[in-house]
Amino acid sequence: MISNIHAGHGKQDSKSAGSSLLIKESIENRIVKDEVIRLLNAEKHTTYDTTVDYPSSQNDCLNKIVKLCNKHKTDLDISIHFNSAANDANGNGKTTGVECWVYDTNTKAKPYAERICKSISELGFTNRGVKYSKQFAVLKTNNPCLIIECCFVDDKDDVNLYDAKKMAKAIVEGILNKSVSNSDSSNETSTFIFKNGDYAGRKAIVTTNVLNVRYNRGTDYEVIGQVKKGQQVKLEWCQDKWISIQNFNGYKGLGYVHTDYLELI
Repeated sequence: MISNIHAGHGKQDSKSAGSSLLIKESIENRIVKDEVIRLLNAEKHTTYDTTVDYPSSQNDCLNKIVKLCNKHKTDLDISIHFNSAANDANGNGKTTGVECWVYDTNTKAKPYAERICKSISELGFTNRGVKYSKQFAVLKTNNPCLIIECCFVDDKDDVNLYDAKKMAKAIVEGILNKSVSNSDSSNETSTFIFKNGDYAGRKAIVTTNVLNVRYNRGTDYEVIGQVKKGQQVKLEWCQDKWISIQNFNGYKGLGYVHTDYLELI
């Protein structure tokens, strides 16, 4: 299978960032996109990343994505988004859920969209089903195309349930119509045990392909950036296997990463 895959909208600091409420669309859809590509590649499928990071406007972003998609003859074009307008910041005990958009009922993308919705709903999200539009620009690529609205950024229940790796795995299983493994044999964990305390002036190297940098210590906090395998980071204070690193704008002007994916140097 050959696919174009992109995260909808520009980056969070661009002129066409997505919705930013309880979580930020332009951050999370890139995390999901990268994992979808990794999983498809692991299954020996060909993928092209057609994401546009810094367009001059929303229309420029859409036009550039379509142009990139049309460079390749694919079985499927996939646009990854997060929805909004649930207006449920406090949570009501139920998710607003997942939906997919396709061009019309005759598109070859429709069965993929149906399976993706079903697969994501099995994580616990409400299945809002497949919807149709002839207005969305990315649905007008030369290849069969679908938009995935993974869940709602302004629904606390959706956000609490959301996990990027589980979301990506569900998407890929919907695309391929089979179960896949989410293991990554290229990831290595640190053999050095970081103890609580001050590491100011020390550096570490990242040992996993992509390591999320969070606003504070813990996976409940917003992802504010990423560091990649081989990259060096400047350390500050370690507490309960989470260590602060310099050059990020999180809590106290730092970023926070898990020490399992660092090697002290």
